[in-house]
Amino acid sequence: MEKQTTLQISGMTCAACAFRIEKGLNKLPGVTKATVNFTMETAHVEYSPDSVTIEDMIKKVEKLGYTAALKQEEGAGDHRKKEIAAQKSKLIASAILSFPLLWAMAGHFSFTSFIWTPAVFMNPWFQLLLATPVQFIIGKQFYVGAYKALRSKSANMDVLVALGTSAAYFYSLYQTLRTLDGGMQHQVELYFETSAILITLILLGKLFEALAKGRTSEAIKTLMGLQAKTALVIRDGQEISIPVEQVVVGDLFVVKPGEKVPVDGEVIEGTSSVDESMLTGESIPVEKRAGDTVIGATINKHGVLKVRATKVGKETALAQIIKVVEEAQGSKAPIQRIADVISGIFVPIVVGIAIVTFVIWFFAVAPGDFAGALEKAIAVLVIACPCALGLATPTSIMAGSGRAAEYGILFKGGEHLEATHRVDTVILDKTGTVTTGKPRLTDVIAANGMDETRLLQLVGAAEKNSEHPLAEAIAAGVKEKGIPLPDAESFEAIPGFGIRAVVGGSEILVGTRKLMARYGIEVEEALEEMGRLEEAGKTAMLIAVDGAYAGMVAVADTIKETSREAVARLKALGIEVVMITGDNERTARAIAREAGIDRVLAEVLPDGKAAEVKKLQDAGRKVAMVGDGINDAPALATADIGMAIGTGTDVAMEAADVTLMRGDLNSIADAIFISQKTMANIRQNLFWALAYNVIGIPIAAAGYLAPWLAGAAMALSSVSVVLNALRLQRVKL
Repeated sequence: MEKQTTLQISGMTCAACAFRIEKGLNKLPGVTKATVNFTMETAHVEYSPDSVTIEDMIKKVEKLGYTAALKQEEGAGDHRKKEIAAQKSKLIASAILSFPLLWAMAGHFSFTSFIWTPAVFMNPWFQLLLATPVQFIIGKQFYVGAYKALRSKSANMDVLVALGTSAAYFYSLYQTLRTLDGGMQHQVELYFETSAILITLILLGKLFEALAKGRTSEAIKTLMGLQAKTALVIRDGQEISIPVEQVVVGDLFVVKPGEKVPVDGEVIEGTSSVDESMLTGESIPVEKRAGDTVIGATINKHGVLKVRATKVGKETALAQIIKVVEEAQGSKAPIQRIADVISGIFVPIVVGIAIVTFVIWFFAVAPGDFAGALEKAIAVLVIACPCALGLATPTSIMAGSGRAAEYGILFKGGEHLEATHRVDTVILDKTGTVTTGKPRLTDVIAANGMDETRLLQLVGAAEKNSEHPLAEAIAAGVKEKGIPLPDAESFEAIPGFGIRAVVGGSEILVGTRKLMARYGIEVEEALEEMGRLEEAGKTAMLIAVDGAYAGMVAVADTIKETSREAVARLKALGIEVVMITGDNERTARAIAREAGIDRVLAEVLPDGKAAEVKKLQDAGRKVAMVGDGINDAPALATADIGMAIGTGTDVAMEAADVTLMRGDLNSIADAIFISQKTMANIRQNLFWALAYNVIGIPIAAAGYLAPWLAGAAMALSSVSVVLNALRLQRVKL
């Protein structure tokens, strides 16, 4: 049986590192699929425990030159904080040591001759003293990363940085040593400032990157922050406050007004309204009474509720939401593979371009000018760092899926977030998706002198013994009218026909035409009215009392208030909307007409829904199937995108690619809109990341870009890509 695990990876410096680890893990026997996310510093692995162990995976990562450990649920934020603190310390030290070198460089130009420069700043040995700790202590991480990469026969950003800064440092060291011959202090050309300032700028870029990475996972932090910290549990007849982690299934707990529900449970006692907006996005509180379910982290508004815990810890709806969002943020969209492939071959190509640049300048453009040729080659190496390319896709996926989660839309993975924007046909299941899924009593017609209240009392008393959904709807409708229901003396369900009961000495029949015919009851006068009700999408039931026709009741599964608006929105997006149902054609068309849906597939059995999806796909359509995730599972799995209407408790429906936490069909258009925005953002990021390199490399090779400017541009490219992705966190639906 296949398992999944997530590893926390340390030591990655760019997308090429992630690509290499991913490649290494995928080569392990027993690993089905490994996805490494550079931004989240995680590796998500699907594997067969019979063929490979987690220890094998960790050893493989370590062999490639990185560190790996099983991802802990807690402490991820601490890891990020430590990383940011370390980057800050290095940056401050590097900036302090580099500043005199920058000052000395500023005094070199004729147009800056007015700047006073202390003589000691121009001394080669003083510059060597400042540059050496920056190069080998602060910059040690680049040498270590480059060594690990080259040892595993690949190259990454560290190789470019180490090559560029080492070339500048060691050339300057050579020139400094030459001053020992005497009298050359003012003739030497030194590039200590180039290597030191480059390292400082790269560290600045990495700090911005780390800060931005922290912000992209803001959605998960927000979700985690929703959890209640304590629960008021009843044990041995006493109310005691305990940490929410100590609540176990079966515990009874009390939720007072204004408090958060600690875990998922079933109301045992009390009535109240509960704010479930954190889960569904709906601002109107939901009424709760005995028998209803409540979800952890929702807020009790008014009454006191006594609840029995049914799901705790990782099983709660909120924990499932967090898990789905984390997996989506850690997954990889197909478009990212383009960036991965480019990153994998990019560094060797850049090194080649740098060598060619040096050769052309040294032998052709400025023969014998070693320092000038070296400067151009360093600029090429530095401007070409593929950091921005590696950040382009994962930061957008994280920001987009996080924003979607805030609106109650859970994408199971980056590939689904990408695919959703291509949808051109949406198939809606009728019951529970277009409609409320809860039939209710809509019409009462008394006949032959029967009093309506008396008719409802007899029918309600007879139907309250039945477990059929339509019978429950009738009994509930009668109770709502405040009519008391006596007990029936006898009750008999007649499958496919209706029921027969005796209430208060009267024989009651409720059901179809066939039931009336079986007992010889004349109902000709009612057939026209019955046909009219059925034409309106209602289920009509005939009633006979003591052998004579007495009237009829009708029950309907009404459409949701927002269904018509949602269908109109989808049509406005140019998407064809189709309704699919197992109901008869007449009822289905009535519901579709009310919702504004033009195309109906009626009388389709659950196993036939998948075949209907396939037909549309064969016709070249990109299909999204929207259903309740249970009887629609085959169709959800077959569709290009399966969307499950979730109520929170069914959040991890396996068959669906997207879970819509709200029952509102507007979430479909919202999901498509967020997918479109995210894909547009990714394309912008990839364009700018590549544009920096495509434009920057020729400018650097032509000698128009000083190495320190190349370093600044490289850092800016990474930061701009991350900031662009973060715009998704402010998307308004």
